[in-house]
Amino acid sequence: MNLSGDDKLLLEELCGQNGVSHQKVLKLLETVYEYEFKDRRTGVYDALREILKCKPSPV
Repeated sequence: MNLSGDDKLLLEELCGQNGVSHQKVLKLLETVYEYEFKDRRTGVYDALREILKCKPSPV
């Protein structure tokens, strides 16, 4: 998944305003994108759940 520089900045800004880790949101988006073109999306919810359970990495 390729986000433009402007999109990344907007994502960081919105996540900052809402107290959400932009890295975690980016990882969620990348995971959904990975599953988007698969015939079966088995496991996507487990993958998303695992990302949500992870603590954000220190910056």
